[in-house]
This record gives sequence, C-alpha cells and structure tokens, in this order.
Amino acid sequence: MIRNRSLTVLLSGAVLSLGGCTMAGGPPPAVGSVSAPQAVMSEDPQRAKNVILFIGDGMGISTITAARIYEGQKRGESGEENLLSFETFDNVALVKTYNTNAQVPDSAGTATAMHSGEKTKIGVLGVGSGVTRGDCASALANPLPLLGEEVKERGLALGIVSTARLTHATPASVYARSADRNWEAFVEAADGQDTSACKDIATQLVESEFDVALGGGLGAFFGSEKGGWRTEAGSDLPSAWVARTGGSFVTDRSALDAAATDRPVLGIFSPSHMTYEAEKDGTKGADEPTLTDMTAQAISRLKTDPEGYYLMVESGRIDHGHHAGRAGWALEETVEFARAIQYASDNTDPAETLILVTADHSHVFTIAGYPRRGNDILGLVVPPEGELVNTEEPMPASDGKPYTTLGYWNGPGAIPHDHEEGRPVPETGIDARQQAAVPLRSETHAGEDVALYAYGPGAHRARGVIEQNVIYDIIRSAFGWE
Repeated sequence: MIRNRSLTVLLSGAVLSLGGCTMAGGPPPAVGSVSAPQAVMSEDPQRAKNVILFIGDGMGISTITAARIYEGQKRGESGEENLLSFETFDNVALVKTYNTNAQVPDSAGTATAMHSGEKTKIGVLGVGSGVTRGDCASALANPLPLLGEEVKERGLALGIVSTARLTHATPASVYARSADRNWEAFVEAADGQDTSACKDIATQLVESEFDVALGGGLGAFFGSEKGGWRTEAGSDLPSAWVARTGGSFVTDRSALDAAATDRPVLGIFSPSHMTYEAEKDGTKGADEPTLTDMTAQAISRLKTDPEGYYLMVESGRIDHGHHAGRAGWALEETVEFARAIQYASDNTDPAETLILVTADHSHVFTIAGYPRRGNDILGLVVPPEGELVNTEEPMPASDGKPYTTLGYWNGPGAIPHDHEEGRPVPETGIDARQQAAVPLRSETHAGEDVALYAYGPGAHRARGVIEQNVIYDIIRSAFGWE
C-alpha cells in the first residue's frame, strides 16, 4: 500500500497568497482576470462544512488546454486567452496517477486512491493492493475505508453524480468494494471460487446510504425482462431501494425536478452511459438532465443538511470521447463540466465549501503542428501569419496531405492506407475522429500527472506534486477529521 502524507506544506501551516486572495480559500476571480502575485503568508483556521470533488474522467492537461480554446472559439474569440471556470482557482497541484501495479492507470485504481487514501491495483475498487483481481475472497480480505461510508457515519449528507453509469468505476469508488470493476450487475465466478459473500456493484449502491445519486446505467439494476443485464429473474433493485428508504426513484429530468426534496433520490436516466452533449439533437437525450442540471439538483438537496455534505461529481464521458478518438466529443463534455463547476462556485459559500477539481488520469491526446493563433482547434493546421511559408491554406505534411492540430498517439483513428495513396485527408469538426499513430480498437489512457485545482477552506493543501491518494487526506483535513 502506498501512502504519502509527507507534504511539508501541510505541516507548516503557512500558505502563499496570489492575486490578492489567500490560497486558503476565497472565491476565484472572474474569468480572464489577472492579478499581480503578492507574497503574503496566512493561516487557514477554517474547516469546511461541505466538500465537492469534481472529477473530469480522462481530463489531462492537453484536454484542458484544448477545451479552453474550444470554449472561447464557440463564443467567437481566438480561444487561447480564455480560461475555463476552474482555471481561476488560486491553488493548483500536480497529481501522480500510477496504480500500484500499473505505470498507466485506470479509473478504478485512481478513484479508489481518492476515496480511500490508498493506492491500489488497476481494475479493482475499494480494496487494497494485496487483492487478486477477480478473486472474491482476496477482496474480502483487503477492504479499504470508503469516504462515502465515513461521510454518512459522521452524519453528513452524501451525493454522487456522474454522466457515466452509476456503477462505473469512478462513482462506484465512493460506495463500493469489488475485486473487479466489471462486476457491475453480477459477480463472475472463476475457477470454481465461492462468490456468495461478494456483491455486485449495483447491489452495493442500493444497499448503501446516500442522499442523492444521479447518473446513467439502468441496465445494471434490472433483469432481462425489463431490458437489464442482471441474471436474477424479476430483478428490480430500485423498487427494493424505494421500499427500504422511502426515497424517490426517477428516470427523467421532469421527474427529478418534481421529486420530494426531503427524501433521498436515485435518478438513473439512461440504459448505459448518458448521451454525449455533442450527440444531443433535441430528441436524443432530450429527457436527460445535463451535468449542470444534476449538480444543481444535488447541491439544492444536500445543502439542507445542517451538518454539511460531501458531493462527488464526475464528467465520465470526457474519457469515452477520447477512447473513441473523437476529440470534439471530449471537449464538448469538458465545457459542460466547466459549466457545472461554475454553477457550484456561484451557488455555494466559499467560506464553508471546499471545491476540488481534478482528473483520474490523462489520455494520449496532443495539440501540435504550429497552427496560427485562433486556428480552428478542431480543424486543419494553417501556419501563423507572417511566416516564410505564408499561406491561408492548410500546411501539408511530407506526404502532401494536410493534418489536424489535435491527434492521438494510438486509437481507432489509425486507419490503414495504401502506400502510394498515402493517408486519407483527415476529418475535421465536432464529430471527426482524429488520426492516430498506433492502431487500437480503443485509444488508451496516458501516464503523466494531472492537475488538481482548489478553492475554499483547506484549499492551500493543493500544492506541489502529490500522490493521488493525498486528495483523500485533503478532503478529510478540510472536514477536520485528521
């Protein structure tokens, strides 16, 4: 097990102030504003009543850069000078994302680090690195603490929001322990092992205590006669949850809006993952709330708890857009993610709410080719004005074909082509599949550090280069649970 709590800045109690706002907290400045740094030392005596952790699944640094340009260009600007909402936060750290057995991680191991305080193996949830993946007995022997459980034990409200399935790796890390992240609807027995003591992830969700859970993934909660994936005949987990809790189970935006606010709510809005923002057309995904809608509902419901709350919000489809090699889909999800964070910033008190924004891992996604400033981020590379090769036409590569600013090291965009014909002219626009170097069915994660942005009580602890499991410590410290 890897635990790194040796952060000198956490022990010193001293924090640096930049831009006239102490790193201990305070609301971020307006988008695009720049203040001169001031070397002012301050203590942070405050504790957070509430903590919101925003996780952009797969939102590496290159995704943030491209998304800020994309968002600015959607407003008719050049784009490079733009800032996404969370980029104005005063406190920033770099986060090391590796799993205990993997140089390049997955979402299960990384999300477990953030919600348990321990790094673990790739592909497992809520269990330590002594586990054998897929082995029920070893999972039972290696449980880790779960932040979601502690939140409820201490009397706070708990919220989980995701555009992925609620049983997917990142949201499941809040409440579940599993020897395999794929045990969403059933536990797969291997080699004759006894799996009777292990529960699938959907069952763990409905048996756990939460106040708000909103996302996709209806299939994991119902049997096949209702279009689900569960093997038990007549399986209907939401009905059992309603009977136990008296809560509201909803499946569309209007039902969520109408659900009682004094009872827990379970909202599952799609058979699997929720609809990409880029694919919504007025019909497809029309009944689904957006990530901002779900964030607003969660905050409105959770804030009524006098003891405070913990809320995890995941933009799960950033990751899926990258896996598909469709950068435009990933960037559109990132812009909506930034919109949800802006809503949270505008509708919480920075004196009592710590907001953290991070990613679980990065992707092999790059921005390259010397395009001119303001060049369409989803388009072909056109060289800067005034260069020796001054042209308004896209730059040709050595094979005479143009190339895009955005691309992937591997993935489905690596299309085989004829030696004489060369590669095809690349696609452009929101639905384009960017070209890749190495052909793979699905583009992969990357292993570089991701960023952590923070403001509010305890935000000054987001500093330097940290292990991913330290995010758990930052959250607990902000609540005063050390």
